[in-house]
Amino acid sequence: MKAIPVEEAVGTVLCHDITRIIPGESKGPAFRRGHIVTPDDIQSLLDIGKEHLYVFDLRDGYVHEDECALRLAHAAAGQGIAISSPSEGKATLSAAHDGVLHIDVEGLLRLNSITDVTFGTIHTGQFVKAGRALGGTRVIPLAVPEELLRQAEDVCRQHAPLMEVRPLKSARVGVVTTGSEVYTGRIKDGFGPVLRRKFEHLGSTVMDQTFVSDQVGMTVSAILDLVHRGADFIAVTGGMSVDPDDQTPAAIRLTGAEVVSYGAPTYPGAMFMLAYLGDVPIVGLPGCVMYYKASIFDLVVPRLLSGERLKRKDIGAFGHGGLCENCPTCHYPACGFGKL
Repeated sequence: MKAIPVEEAVGTVLCHDITRIIPGESKGPAFRRGHIVTPDDIQSLLDIGKEHLYVFDLRDGYVHEDECALRLAHAAAGQGIAISSPSEGKATLSAAHDGVLHIDVEGLLRLNSITDVTFGTIHTGQFVKAGRALGGTRVIPLAVPEELLRQAEDVCRQHAPLMEVRPLKSARVGVVTTGSEVYTGRIKDGFGPVLRRKFEHLGSTVMDQTFVSDQVGMTVSAILDLVHRGADFIAVTGGMSVDPDDQTPAAIRLTGAEVVSYGAPTYPGAMFMLAYLGDVPIVGLPGCVMYYKASIFDLVVPRLLSGERLKRKDIGAFGHGGLCENCPTCHYPACGFGKL
């Protein structure tokens, strides 16, 4: 920051608001902090008694906060990210389409470790709708040295993309509902309608639902038949607990699928299973998926539909944030449940 004559201030950035007072009429800012002085401003500044200004001179190698925000946002953004025009020095990044938000958290920490650079986001790994604000960025001073901004852009390039929204594929979902009580018609199935609604919300379609008894062989055959008929995602409901007649996990294993995890550190959703039959994900869904607005389904399935192949450590990571607080009114996803 330096003081210079008004006549020499064209192209510089004001470091503070400049007030205009009209006696008996008004008092207010004639020029705001951060304003870039133009030739047309000189006479107005002289008329309100300003002969010298405190400014940053962009010609000295400084970059204005608005340009910094835009450059940082563009350096960080990957697919599926829309960027706003700067407002008060901040650019906002939002979802250009529905999908799963992916943030390189290590890169974000490196970026925020640079003096005078700030970049704040929502949590990674969650399903977001088009238009949702995902993050914002700005520098702290009115202007920063070009060298500092380039350092920040280099961090973004090293972690590219620092932020992206991965679109979901439209899956053909096969549902296998286990349980003799449903298979024989003693009780009405409640899982099918819930899963159809949830998958449709994510842009996928339940191609068929097969009902089987608690016999392991029937469940194995039903899964393999749906895959043979073109299902590229399998959801198996019922029989996921540790009761002696709950045989769904055993049936999933007997299909030849590679089991990633049986059990998840999420409540609701602990008795969850994830496996892969080749490239086809198989999820064993506990009964809580029927009753809770947010459960393990909502944390895992969108990521699977985005093409991410989850590992055991990814399921384990849900432990930090995996406890639903069971609020009287559910605010998910505007809460901490399952946030990484």
